[in-house]
Amino acid sequence: MASTKVDYAALGTKVLELVGGEKNINSLAHCATRLRFNLRDRDLAQTAEIEKLDGVITVMKSAGLYQVVIGNNVVSAYDAIMARTSLGAGEGSVAADEEGNKGSPLNRFIAMISGVFSPVVWTLAAVGLIKAFLALFTVGIPLLDTESQTYLILAALGDGLMFFLPIVLSVSAAKHFKVNYASSMAIAAFLQTTTISGMYEAGDPVHLFGIPVVMAPYSYSVFPIIVAVWFQSLIEPRLNKVLPSWMRNFMTPTIVVLVVGLLTLTVIGPIINFATGLVAGALTWIWGPAPWLGGAIMGGFWQVFVMFGLHWGISPIMLEELAKNGYSLLFGPLPSAVVAQCAASLAVALRTKDKKLRDLALPTSISAFFSGVTEPLVYGVNLPLKRPFIFGIAGGAIGGAIAASGGSAATANVFSSLLTLPAFLEKGNFALQLVGVATAIIIGFTLTYFFGMPKAQIAAEEDRKTSLDVDPNKSVLGESLPADKKVVDADAQVVPANATVILPAEDAHTTDLVAAASGESMALSQVDDPVFSSGAMGQGVAIKPVDGNVYAPISGKVVTALDSGHAYGIKSDTGVEVLVHVGIDTVAMNGEGFTMHVHKGDAVQSGQPLVTFDRNAVATAGYQDTIITNSGSFSTIQPLTDKNLTAGELAVIVER
Repeated sequence: MASTKVDYAALGTKVLELVGGEKNINSLAHCATRLRFNLRDRDLAQTAEIEKLDGVITVMKSAGLYQVVIGNNVVSAYDAIMARTSLGAGEGSVAADEEGNKGSPLNRFIAMISGVFSPVVWTLAAVGLIKAFLALFTVGIPLLDTESQTYLILAALGDGLMFFLPIVLSVSAAKHFKVNYASSMAIAAFLQTTTISGMYEAGDPVHLFGIPVVMAPYSYSVFPIIVAVWFQSLIEPRLNKVLPSWMRNFMTPTIVVLVVGLLTLTVIGPIINFATGLVAGALTWIWGPAPWLGGAIMGGFWQVFVMFGLHWGISPIMLEELAKNGYSLLFGPLPSAVVAQCAASLAVALRTKDKKLRDLALPTSISAFFSGVTEPLVYGVNLPLKRPFIFGIAGGAIGGAIAASGGSAATANVFSSLLTLPAFLEKGNFALQLVGVATAIIIGFTLTYFFGMPKAQIAAEEDRKTSLDVDPNKSVLGESLPADKKVVDADAQVVPANATVILPAEDAHTTDLVAAASGESMALSQVDDPVFSSGAMGQGVAIKPVDGNVYAPISGKVVTALDSGHAYGIKSDTGVEVLVHVGIDTVAMNGEGFTMHVHKGDAVQSGQPLVTFDRNAVATAGYQDTIITNSGSFSTIQPLTDKNLTAGELAVIVER
């Protein structure tokens, strides 16, 4: 993470403003790491500005949603937005709005599933963790007797939410589809009564008004209640329109519960039960003859599924698998998928010399090893560097194949991580699950450490010493810069011995500028920024630096010194005004990687240090580090371009 403490409440308010305000938001939810907006018009959202905000990892547009990835503190940002808007009426659902229905059926389905599950996902993970620890202390480390009352009570604590999952989902589905949640709960409760479950377990023929009914299990189920509430959303609004006001309040829920409840029992439930049976058959087809192939696919591509939101379509299938079998084979490869990305990010943290990147990669990788939440490290570290993400996929695929080949499966719904490995103790070869996880970690870490980092990342410190071969903490002449001072004393002259310093002419008709940095000089027209290349900011010279040291190109008074450390204005006694600009768009870095040596109002000499900046941090942030020196409008500006200049050498001839 960045060293600056982020005010996530303020961040949420700023994001709200940049997505177009409340008027552009149909609904808002959050998951483990993201704000999930359903926007009326995505084009109104200022994506580039949002991505520059301190605390925002990235912006994703998938599954029909506009998703701002923040990390584990997303709740604080979400709460700030909800407190400042009337969006709270939806309580976090991602409703399908009128314009949002223009998306593809797949996108609409994924948006719907994510909206229904988002409010309960963390609690589902929590009870899954309880189940995982019960497995650890009964199978792995037999401290609890499975027949004891203590075990039975704790097991009930872990099973309760899952058993009554249809009732829980009926509430979030009702909020998503904007219908009466009490009616939705009544339908779900009806399906889970001991009468209905008893008829299913008995296996005897069941008839409703003489019509045969195919009974299905509903405890632990997902899809039947979601489809039922969707049907409710088709009926309920119409009833509210046609029924007289005096009977609407009691007749609408009566008709809804009666019609949708019986329709679910006789049609929706049996059809979905048949469909999920086909899915289970497909899984058997893959995992039966070639479990390693299924494991490689799930282990390799799980993080890709998460990126595009496709995991929301797979997660309910896993829950249905748990409900039918008591375990889920699809879960088996996921620990490898998670830890491989964590290991790759950890390798980046240990390999890079860039403090900002290390401060992000190290805590997010350690946290994800135990929490299973990988979005911050994937979007903030592995994916931008590309190779670590690819090596994480490779590790996940191989580790997942090993785990699946041993029939590993989870007996609880958990966020896959090192902490939840006990959930895999009871089904399959746990030793192969551990081998798969270890293999994934080794592959992700080793490949990234040795082959996954760009040379610019690895050589950051050496890069500072290029050409001048001096200590980056010292001036060009070798004198140590005062560590306890922001402003260098006026007599701390740092011009190289071989430099030609042109001081102001006594007649004040010609004042020249020296190079503000060592490197190759070029015309401003070559700068990749229209403001500078067009000459709108004046004439001058640009230098592609070989180190991170920047010096005053002229003697005078500092009239501008931005807190970001990237820009300085100097006015000489002869009236020459000079702007020194470090990098393109580096203002967005908010001072990260910049160490200022002067402030506004200071007097400086030509060749005196202005700022030291971390070139590697600039590159990692995606910006250019070109140093631009502009002077005001004069009759003659003659920059010395296409030369390898040393800081302090003549760079621009200025005639007034």
